[in-house]
Amino acid sequence: MISVASPPEQRAALPAELRGLRRDQARLCVVERSTGRITHTVVARLGDHLSSGDLLVVNSSRTLPGALHVERSGGDLVEIRPAVMRPLRWDALAVEPRAPHRNVRLTPGEELRAPNGLRLRVTGVRHSAPLLWRMVIEAGEPLDTLLRHGEPIRYSYVPEPVSLEHYQTVYAGVPGSVETPSAGRHLTWELLVGLRHRGVDIADIVLHCGLSSLQDDDTDATKPLIEEWFEVSEPTARLVNAAPRVVAVGTSVVRALETAASRTGVLARRGWTDLAITPSSPLRRVDCLLTGLHESPATHLDMLGAFIDEGLLQRAYAEVRDRGYLWHEFGDAMLIM
Repeated sequence: MISVASPPEQRAALPAELRGLRRDQARLCVVERSTGRITHTVVARLGDHLSSGDLLVVNSSRTLPGALHVERSGGDLVEIRPAVMRPLRWDALAVEPRAPHRNVRLTPGEELRAPNGLRLRVTGVRHSAPLLWRMVIEAGEPLDTLLRHGEPIRYSYVPEPVSLEHYQTVYAGVPGSVETPSAGRHLTWELLVGLRHRGVDIADIVLHCGLSSLQDDDTDATKPLIEEWFEVSEPTARLVNAAPRVVAVGTSVVRALETAASRTGVLARRGWTDLAITPSSPLRRVDCLLTGLHESPATHLDMLGAFIDEGLLQRAYAEVRDRGYLWHEFGDAMLIM
């Protein structure tokens, strides 16, 4: 698989709308697999590349302010970032409250106190991802606490806080992602209405996106499999099975639909998925992908290899790098057809 690193100056520090642009004015690199052709436009012109009868599938998960400052038994503050949230248990990263947010070692048995009366008890490490700490919720309302007192998770290329509204897609509904389903951030209501007028159907799934990084390069390079909650509804399954071409908005949509796919089509399903899609994975129901720009060793980049051969993907990334495209959740986009 290709190795990709974005130049530091091309890591988007602000969303388009805080850079004086509409969301759908983000740049769009269009890669045609059948011809090897690469062209450049803006997301607002997405409809030029879709056809009547196509089905656009979006992820309607709503992003939570997923970084929460809690007090340890000795009085020190630590920031926790839940990667997996179950009703009475979290698997969470513990990092320093300030940049560069280095990992913090917790002590099994210690209590963490958060605002709003939330109390968590550390029970140990998660063996499949040792930087994640298992915690049981002993008191309080975790979702309410995050909504009231959490902050959006941000990385070093976003040096100043950005309001949570800028991490949401316009159609976000069910709260649960700790990092934004960022490919859908580019879509505006005007664009979506225009696509419907062209005969493009739109459906949604829910997949609550977890952490994209465990704040440790060596650990991230091992690509630990961490499950995510998803739901594919019966109406969406019917639309997907009837569509001549399915266009996924984001790798989270691919993961959900391919998890729900069977030999006879996509089934209505909900639950936890730890499906890893790699260049050798057969894609059973997704045909095209609208995605952001990803760096190695992200599993998102591995997934692109299931859609496109390595040489063409390498050429596409070389072009977006040379043209100054912006990377990451506030960056530009690529459409693989």
